[in-house]
Amino acid sequence: MANGGIIGPVNKPVVEKVSTFTSSGTVTTQVSNKTVDYLVVAGGGSGGGYYGGGGGAGGLLTSTSLSVAGGTTLTATVGAGGASSTYSSGGVSGNNGANSSLAGSGISTVTATGGGGGGADTKSGGLDGGSGGGGAGSTGNAPAAQSAGCGTPGQGNDGGVGSAAAADYVAGGGGGAGAVGQAGTGSGGGDGGVGVSNSITGTATFYAGGGGGSSEETDSNGDGGNGGGGDGGGNPNAGVAGTANTGGGGGGSNQTQASGAGGSGVVIIKESASASGVWSMQEQLESVDDGIWPKLLISYNLDYLVVAGGGGSGSAKCGYASGGGGAGGYRTSGYGPSPLQGSALPFSNLEGGESYVVTVGAGGAGGSSGSHPCKGAAGSNSIFNVCGSAPVKITSTGGGQTEGAGGSGGGGGPGIASGVASGGAGNTPPVSPPQGNSGGSGGHSPGGTASGGGGGATAAGGNGSTGGGGAGAGGAGAPNNIFGDCASYAGGGGGGNNNTNTSGVGGAGGGGQGGRGPQGPSCTAPQAGTANTGGGGGGSYASPPSAGSNGGSGVVIIRGPGDRTFSVTPGSNSVSTHPGGDKLAKFTVSGTLTVT
Repeated sequence: MANGGIIGPVNKPVVEKVSTFTSSGTVTTQVSNKTVDYLVVAGGGSGGGYYGGGGGAGGLLTSTSLSVAGGTTLTATVGAGGASSTYSSGGVSGNNGANSSLAGSGISTVTATGGGGGGADTKSGGLDGGSGGGGAGSTGNAPAAQSAGCGTPGQGNDGGVGSAAAADYVAGGGGGAGAVGQAGTGSGGGDGGVGVSNSITGTATFYAGGGGGSSEETDSNGDGGNGGGGDGGGNPNAGVAGTANTGGGGGGSNQTQASGAGGSGVVIIKESASASGVWSMQEQLESVDDGIWPKLLISYNLDYLVVAGGGGSGSAKCGYASGGGGAGGYRTSGYGPSPLQGSALPFSNLEGGESYVVTVGAGGAGGSSGSHPCKGAAGSNSIFNVCGSAPVKITSTGGGQTEGAGGSGGGGGPGIASGVASGGAGNTPPVSPPQGNSGGSGGHSPGGTASGGGGGATAAGGNGSTGGGGAGAGGAGAPNNIFGDCASYAGGGGGGNNNTNTSGVGGAGGGGQGGRGPQGPSCTAPQAGTANTGGGGGGSYASPPSAGSNGGSGVVIIRGPGDRTFSVTPGSNSVSTHPGGDKLAKFTVSGTLTVT
């Protein structure tokens, strides 16, 4: 068929005018024209100064067949790139790019958000923007690598976090319109996220690439993302600026050099003759290649299990035996006890390829036997969809340390005669269904021996006995079959005991056994909570003083429909298919889930 396989009159769209704005201006549409296509790209963020993260790309918005009246004056505002950061003590965070917009009578203003600036040494992490800025690398001033900025949904992606693991002080790359920025790793600074190709001008061109992260080493800096992202600086080089009129993010600087400025944005408007709605196959394929053919939007629900890190138990420095650590907060949408089941997370009208940042909380450290503070440390929060918002963002709170509040509370210590310590409160902060329970109180006796157990997901910690009896058991965790293995999670740590009576058993779901002192045949050391269960650490004994035990790290498991594809980073996390066909992603460390 001469018309490419479509029966009916061949309609050959005529490109009447393409207006490219590299600075702000106006254009009036032709009287006969009824629609326009547009590409609006904001200014990119600049890289951070001093072990700085890459700047995030400017937000990118594009559409075809925007209805306009003939003779309409359209105003294009082109955002500048974020200014370069120069060195000062402690580093200087990058600057956000400026917004770009398209406005006119009878249309809703289209605004693309400026890219986020890259993080720097002791300053804030990467900044939020159209695409988020990358996190800075660790230094002696900021011993923990910084977080990345979040991208604006529909316009860009998140930046990559910096790395504290390598001696190179490597920073994360800025996010791009097409992909998240890469995290800094032991092999070098993270690359900027790739941009998006668009052919509105008739030539396929990439726009909105993220800036590369810096590195202390000469050849391990991150590359800028395709789409105008500037390369990160490697010692002794400065960060490279993003390319003008692409919205590319600037590269982060290594030490005292200047960071790369963000690339300015661009606004492009294409006027075409009105079409009858009949297209040849060639025209359809060209529209698909240009990214302007209507896309099939998808929707899906995700089930989740999000368990935070368990609390560490205290050392005997604070008195006698210590209470067990509280379990990490337990939140789930199904596959466990029905009173604790929330609703699946609904995601709708998506193009596919969405990425969700996941944080897996670390277990709290046990208290040192020779120093204060001696009550241990609370566990860290676990989060699904870090850059999202309620109701599709789930945060579980870390378990409380001995006597501390948290997802589940830590157990209380004993008293010598009276005035024993109460257990810490659970479900703190409160959520519904509740994420945990309170710890048990310590008992009292002339020897001050029996402490309380940490709270668990389904039960409070047991109280320590009065008069020299046994210590309290850790509260029971919850079984959950989301992964198909019916494992238990979030058990409280058992209380410690300082005499011949029993120490508290750990709660089912990874809670550590409490320690028992030397007044019997032998000492029993307190046990740590089990890794990737959120179990609380077992309580310690006092004579001789024992150190507290660590809480178990948390876990995040996501389950989705079989017609979706899951991929995860880093590779230590896993994806699989349930025998029933559902897709599964299990996170034992922090990372990213991508759903297509």
